[in-house]
Amino acid sequence: MGRKWANIVAKKTKNDGATSAKNAKFGVELYVAAKRGGSTDPEANSQLKFTIEKAKQAQVPRHVIENALKKAEGKSDETFVEGRYEGFGPNGSMIVCETLTPNVNRTIADIRTIFHKNGGNIGAAGSVSYMFENTGMIVFKGEESDSVFEMLLDAEIDVRDVVAEEGYVTATTEPTELHKAIEVLKENGITEFEETDLELVPQSEVTLSDEDLEIFEGLVDALEDNEDVQKVYHNVENM
Repeated sequence: MGRKWANIVAKKTKNDGATSAKNAKFGVELYVAAKRGGSTDPEANSQLKFTIEKAKQAQVPRHVIENALKKAEGKSDETFVEGRYEGFGPNGSMIVCETLTPNVNRTIADIRTIFHKNGGNIGAAGSVSYMFENTGMIVFKGEESDSVFEMLLDAEIDVRDVVAEEGYVTATTEPTELHKAIEVLKENGITEFEETDLELVPQSEVTLSDEDLEIFEGLVDALEDNEDVQKVYHNVENM
């Protein structure tokens, strides 16, 4: 898992740095976190604080964060609805995408079209997500896993695993323990993170041929390019 998540972090950093779509999506996420938490003060709104930290990890410019909070402070009553869509790619590949949108009908139509035009098939609710496990994921640069595992256990964190590989330490926790685990690491001097988020981790993975992989990558890229899609999860090992 260490190598896999190190590769994901590197891929996300490269892709995110090349597009303004990431900033727009974080702007929406920050706005929603501020509105739902009832405050633009991160010290009074834990979800907003967590979202700001994620934005900084993703190298979202400061002005994007500030503009989202200013919008939340205003009289805007724009409502965003969370959604989850599931589907299939070639040869046993599976996808779950999470959305945040002010227009559900538009998003449903867009997601269906993307699957249809890119070699996939959209599925019913629950047709894919049961094969994924909601997991707290923390990734940071380091070489030592045993001491981190003991540190989290001593703090009574329900930690699933800690793996060190290729210069990264990956700690996985129960979803409800993610925020607590982050605070414990910070208290012990680990303050810079590559990734701190809830992730859907596949229970099993598939390896695609080069031809199928090209189709699948096109499907994932098209979903990620959609303005309403916040996250895309899949079970393809060689991507």
